[in-house]
Amino acid sequence: MPSFAQTHSRVTTYYLLNRESDLRTRLVMSARWKKPVLIVPALASEFNNAENLPIFENIVSQLAEAEYLAHVIFGLDAATEDDVRLCLEILKRNGLTNYVIQWNDGPAMSQIYQTLQDSGFDLSRRGKGRNVFMGFGVAIALGATCVGLLDADIRTFRRNQLDRLFFPVLAHNYPFAKAFYARWDGNRMYGRVKRLLLDPLLISLKRKFSESREEKMMRIIDFLLSFYYQLSGEVVIDMELLRRMRYALDWGVEIFTLIEVFRKAPMVAQVEFTRGNFDHKHQRVSKQDPERGLHRMALDIISTLLHALIVEEGLEVGEEFFRDLALTYESIAEDIIKKYSDNCEFNTLTYDRDAEESMVYQVLSRAIVQTGDVLTSPTHAAEKLLRFTASFDEFQPYLEQGLQKTILAVEQRLKDESLQIRHLPGWERILWKLPQIGSAIVDALEADKARFH
Repeated sequence: MPSFAQTHSRVTTYYLLNRESDLRTRLVMSARWKKPVLIVPALASEFNNAENLPIFENIVSQLAEAEYLAHVIFGLDAATEDDVRLCLEILKRNGLTNYVIQWNDGPAMSQIYQTLQDSGFDLSRRGKGRNVFMGFGVAIALGATCVGLLDADIRTFRRNQLDRLFFPVLAHNYPFAKAFYARWDGNRMYGRVKRLLLDPLLISLKRKFSESREEKMMRIIDFLLSFYYQLSGEVVIDMELLRRMRYALDWGVEIFTLIEVFRKAPMVAQVEFTRGNFDHKHQRVSKQDPERGLHRMALDIISTLLHALIVEEGLEVGEEFFRDLALTYESIAEDIIKKYSDNCEFNTLTYDRDAEESMVYQVLSRAIVQTGDVLTSPTHAAEKLLRFTASFDEFQPYLEQGLQKTILAVEQRLKDESLQIRHLPGWERILWKLPQIGSAIVDALEADKARFH
């Protein structure tokens, strides 16, 4: 997949050249003084479904060869007791011995979730984000020094890809490493949200911030643009950094993670995961339903990015900002689509230009405006009402009764609802409030281990 990103002084890129290097010996040596752990979040359907089972079994058999890993944590969601037993059978059959089962729906782990919930940490939103967040807690409880993430649906996974990802953190002491690769299946390009939304949106923001000379915002955007694939889920994080990082639970998790890394890590690495095709489960666009598929993903990503810039970094925006941004985005996305179309024709790949343009105009551009309305409407509506009611004597009796105070109170409530906290605090904060949570997690793991052995 071609990239239109710029390089950045804080990002070291590990490229694959024409020779294949064996990193295992160096990784095993480095792991003697460290405790690397891998988290594999998985739905039960990724191993109890006959169509998905070969993919899962290949991942497990490949991980069995990664002898530098202290533990492989399988975070199981939507899994029954029978599903857990099936998973254990698969792990043993494929030679994996250093596994840890994090049964999210089991009674032991459910109690951990309840403890966190009762202490004010909102984990009510189920999904991969919550699964991974708890996986971090498990890794901390097990004494990990660095933690990697790997999806359970990668059709083309090979162990040496994981070796590459861990290498900068284990061997070169980087606090963070992120994979990049081409999302295609040998015939068709995927990675649509990255190609059609995130790249043109970031370039559009860079153009606007260049014009307004917003240096602080430019630094963040340049950092994000320096990554070839910002939305990849395959990362390795040093524990010291991980404990301080906040975490998102929705589809904005990858972009929020990079923003946190920008704020808290001095140097980071991105690693070419593979030069071949990289293929895993694809989402539907879901044009009509903003709660599903790529439509939901796009809204979460846009909202996460702009919330970070406006609320957390203090970007001031006017009422016209988002509509101007959407128009700039459309123009840039159109140019990028032509580049992909030309490239695909040159390489005889299948490319549906009409479908990609339709996604830009009917889903992604509208999502930018929709997000802007949610983020800014309360303020702009309140300003207009305050001016209007102050301009006419007819409103004076109501003003004396507190009309403007009511308008401001409603504005604040709507702000609180639309700009609600979109992340969980870092595990450092959780461990400060609940110092015994690590021991409770270990007890929960041991209870499940006794249950299934």
